[in-house]
Amino acid sequence: MTNSPLTPGIVSARLPASRLAENFSDHEPALDRHEARVAADRCYFCHDAPCVTACPTEIDIPLFVRQIATGTAEAAAHTIWSQNILGGMCARVCPTETLCEQACVRETAEGKPVEIGRLQRFATDTAMEKGGHPFQRAAATGKKIAVVGAGPAGLACAHRLAMHGHDVVVLERRPKAGGLNEYGIASYKSTNGFAQREVDWLLGIGGITIQTGVELGRDVSLDQLKADYDAVFLGIGLSGVNALRAEGEDKNGVANAVDFIAELRQTADLTKLPVGRDVVVIGGGMTAVDAAVQSKLLGAENVSIVYRRGQSKMSASSYEQEHATSAGVKIIWNAMPVSIHGNGAVREVEFAYTEETAEGLKATGETFRIKADQVFKAIGQSLAGLPTNVSTDKGKISGLPDGVWAGGDCTDGGEDLTVTAVAQGRNAAEDIHKALMG
Repeated sequence: MTNSPLTPGIVSARLPASRLAENFSDHEPALDRHEARVAADRCYFCHDAPCVTACPTEIDIPLFVRQIATGTAEAAAHTIWSQNILGGMCARVCPTETLCEQACVRETAEGKPVEIGRLQRFATDTAMEKGGHPFQRAAATGKKIAVVGAGPAGLACAHRLAMHGHDVVVLERRPKAGGLNEYGIASYKSTNGFAQREVDWLLGIGGITIQTGVELGRDVSLDQLKADYDAVFLGIGLSGVNALRAEGEDKNGVANAVDFIAELRQTADLTKLPVGRDVVVIGGGMTAVDAAVQSKLLGAENVSIVYRRGQSKMSASSYEQEHATSAGVKIIWNAMPVSIHGNGAVREVEFAYTEETAEGLKATGETFRIKADQVFKAIGQSLAGLPTNVSTDKGKISGLPDGVWAGGDCTDGGEDLTVTAVAQGRNAAEDIHKALMG
């Protein structure tokens, strides 16, 4: 093990390489052809299917499931991609338990829905393995659009615009395209470099150029983009991280959960990634769960998620909460951070119990402490580096100048979900196309 001189409890190689490889393997293996046919046969193929309404991208789920049942997985993939060009990743990361599968008639009748997510993965993986791209570009329009941000919203927008015959330049501040899919999800949900493989496959439509290392406000201005392009789409996500507003959060060992997840996603050798023995994650969303579970998988002995409200208010689904607890993570509800203790480096985190009142959330006055040598903040993200001519409301984009569209997490309808971002990027592309072509 290698210790950090500033935070001696945070070390690398807590587990051998073989154990880490096992821990970070695909947590839900793909269906084979026979399993997919059996799973598809459970579908009632509802005419007025509630699962379609529950899907933010409105994929025709009964149709693609029937296509799998009849042995035409490639046709099923085309049905999926016609609505959700990132259907392969969504099949891996979508909270289907709160979307399509929760609405499934089988779930209502039996408590066991059709495995829509796994069937979607089977179809898209099968078709991608065959190679080629399922769509062709329309005749060139001569129009050129700038897309800022190569996350799910930006990629979905770029692809649909390219299909319509427009030329698209995607500007991405990070070294790789993919956004949340590349940097922001648990590694065991997307293995073997799938995020980049899907990006490369998406670019097969042609007409899309991606420029990395380009940041809005630093390297290019919105006014400049408006002058140089026929339209602009902002899919910039949320790059700022909210502060705990607790005394001592600047101590060594306190970090942002999103940075930890991004580093883990980009680390080729997990034995070199340090993790604490006693890890505390503060927050109640998917980022908190992903950071906590992966800390446990890296070898942390004690991992706790602490959330300021009750269990029902956690934005992480009950399925994800159960996944965390089954991995050995302890979840504490109704507690907020008060201060972080330690001499230079974190040693304990002090929390106050909370209660819901008519005036809002309040501390009860009773406190407790949790031993910690590593603390991850996962209490939400915010907009950063937004141009002055873009208005905001409650931390999201609310108003845009003429010729500019936006979608994904940076907008009011963003829900920190890949599938929602895809829907917004796709819909914005249709609006842009109509505006440009009259």
